[in-house]
Amino acid sequence: MEITNIFIGILEIFKLNFANFVQIFNSISPEYTWIIFLFFCLSTILIFLKIFGEIGIYIYTSIAIIAANIQILKLVKFSFFIEPIALGTILFSTTFVCTDILVEHYGIKKARKNIYIGFSSFLLMNFFMLFTLGFTPLDFDTYSQEYLWAIDNHNYLLNIFLPLPIFFAASMISYLISQFFDVWFYNFILRITNKKYLWFRNNLSTIISSLIDNFIFSILAWIIFNPEPLDFFVVLFTYVLGTYILRVFIAIIDTPFLYIARFIVPKNLNE
Repeated sequence: MEITNIFIGILEIFKLNFANFVQIFNSISPEYTWIIFLFFCLSTILIFLKIFGEIGIYIYTSIAIIAANIQILKLVKFSFFIEPIALGTILFSTTFVCTDILVEHYGIKKARKNIYIGFSSFLLMNFFMLFTLGFTPLDFDTYSQEYLWAIDNHNYLLNIFLPLPIFFAASMISYLISQFFDVWFYNFILRITNKKYLWFRNNLSTIISSLIDNFIFSILAWIIFNPEPLDFFVVLFTYVLGTYILRVFIAIIDTPFLYIARFIVPKNLNE
């Protein structure tokens, strides 16, 4: 039944019935949606790589980082976790795939460039939305019922795009440190293995980098920057290790996509 609903929901996208798509997918298990979204993201990376080369990877990374920081506002209850968890894990994790592809086929300088582009894109997006929120909203007493939807939309935008300094700083610091480590460590394994064992360097670099990302973000957001810091062990087992299992799973699943990337990298761009 759920498989049927999945196909029906996907068909609604091609019909441009986005509301129906959301309604149908809300009715199926979130685990199915999670798997489908994971393969959608990984496939999108390969498609962008094939069509645009390294620029496609830059584009995907920029969009993924922005979208991931919006996704984390939504909590979802999965059957294999006691507590609801925030989304964003897939998008954040796939940025490491992008980094590894760039190191593998374009070199370490292009991979570092991708990190700067991703960081700058997220920073610029925040400035765009801060100015957007800074415009004086409509006054309900002046425009009454006719523009009620616009007045409500301002409040919705505030909830989504007004960045909390704690999470903004923690997210950006953890992103930069973990991504630069991933570039260095992946390239290090690449050299000492003489470009052999792609599966090994992909999994090892991503698994360790993801742990660094989870650890730094959680410690900064929930302990160091938090006015009411949580207990270290609560943070460790709930926030650090809680979603880390998912990131390890993603690292394993994305390995075949790294092998496929070898065959679709545009030859005239491959260095």
